[in-house]
Amino acid sequence: MKKIVLAYSGGLDTSIILKWLQINYNAEVIAYTSNIGQDLNKKKIVQNAKRLGVKKIIIEDLKNTFVKDYVFPMIRSHAVYEGVYLLGTSIARPLIAKRQIEIAKKFKAFAVSHGATGKGNDQVRFELGYAFFGKKIKIIAPWREWKLQSRSDLIKYAKKYNIPIPKDKKGAPPFSVDDNLFHVSTEGKVLEDPKNAPPEFIFQKTISPEKAKNKSTRIKIGFKNSDPISINGKKYKPELLLEKLNKIGGINGVGRVDLVENRFIGIKSRGVYETPGGTILYCAHRAIESVTLDKETMHAKEKIMPLYAELIYNGYWFSKKRLNLQKIVDKKRNHVNGEVVLKIYKGNITILSRRSKNKAYSLKKVSFEENKTFKKSKIEKFIKFHSKQLHKQ
Repeated sequence: MKKIVLAYSGGLDTSIILKWLQINYNAEVIAYTSNIGQDLNKKKIVQNAKRLGVKKIIIEDLKNTFVKDYVFPMIRSHAVYEGVYLLGTSIARPLIAKRQIEIAKKFKAFAVSHGATGKGNDQVRFELGYAFFGKKIKIIAPWREWKLQSRSDLIKYAKKYNIPIPKDKKGAPPFSVDDNLFHVSTEGKVLEDPKNAPPEFIFQKTISPEKAKNKSTRIKIGFKNSDPISINGKKYKPELLLEKLNKIGGINGVGRVDLVENRFIGIKSRGVYETPGGTILYCAHRAIESVTLDKETMHAKEKIMPLYAELIYNGYWFSKKRLNLQKIVDKKRNHVNGEVVLKIYKGNITILSRRSKNKAYSLKKVSFEENKTFKKSKIEKFIKFHSKQLHKQ
C-alpha cells in the first residue's frame, strides 16, 4: 500500500486530515509529530492516531535542534516582521518540513501532507521546505483539495467519523493555536475582528503585566560567539536556556503582542503572540552587540534585517538569499562575547549593564574628562565635509 507522511499534532484538524487521506488516497498514513517544545501529550497523540487505524507513529524530540540551529541564528539577526512579530511560527516550519521529507524518503512514502489552511502562510512555509528537500515527493494540501470550507464543516466531518472534538477553557471549540518552545500564537473566533480585545483566558505562556508580581526580577545572560550560553552564571543547553527565560518572562508579563499582519499570500490577519523568553533574548542580544560590534557592522545588520525577517516569514529559510544574509549577520559573531544584566518588571525589560572583554566601546574616548585619545581638532573638518554633502544629490 502507498504511504503518506502527515505532520500530525493529534488535534482536530490533523485528525480529520488523517481520516480524509485514508479515504481519498487509499493510503497508509504515517503520523509524524516533531516535539519542538509545544504542549505535547504523547499519550493523546498515540491514542488518537491508533483510533484512526494508524500503525506507524513517530514522535521526535527536536527541541535542542530547533533552538540551536533555527532560533539562535534568527536572534543573531534581530529579525522582527513588521516592527513587532518575532516570527515564532515562521521559524518552526522549515525544520518540521525537512524532517518530514527525510522520513518520507526513509519509509519510501510517495507523498507528504500538512494541516495548514488555504488562507494561511504555513502552507507556503511547509511546501517550500518540501520542495527544497524532496522535489520528487508529492505534496498533498487537504485544505486546498477537499470540499470542507469552514470550521463548522470540520466539526460535522469529525462527528461523522467519531473524531473527538476538543473544547477551549470556556467549553467551546478551540481557537487556532500554534505552540512551540519559542512562542504561542492564537488566532480565530473573536480575534478575527480587530476591534475585539483578546480575552485573558487565551494566554498560555504569560500572565498579564497588571497581575505580575510587584517586585522586579534581575537576571544576567552570558553570551559566547553571539549565542546565549548562561543565566546568572549557570550554563544551559539551548533548549533549557530558552525554557528558563520563558518562565522568567512569563511570570513577569513579558512578550505579548497583538498584531494585524500582512500575510505573504496577500491578505491581512490578526494574531495574538506570546514570546517571553525570545523577547528577553532579543533585548539582551542587542545590548551585548552595542559594546562589542563596530558601527559599520551594526548598521549593515540593521539594513538587511527587514529582508531577513521577510524571508523567514515567507518560508525562505533554506534559500540562498537567507543563507547569504546569515553570513553578513555572523561576520563578526566571534566578537560578541560578554554578559548583560537586565531588570524585568510588569512587562518591561530594562538593560542595567553590559560587560565584555571584546570592547568596541571606549570609556576613555567618551569620557567628559579631558583625554588625549580623541582629537577634537578633527571634528571641525568632519562637520565641514558633511555640510558640503547637504547640497549634493
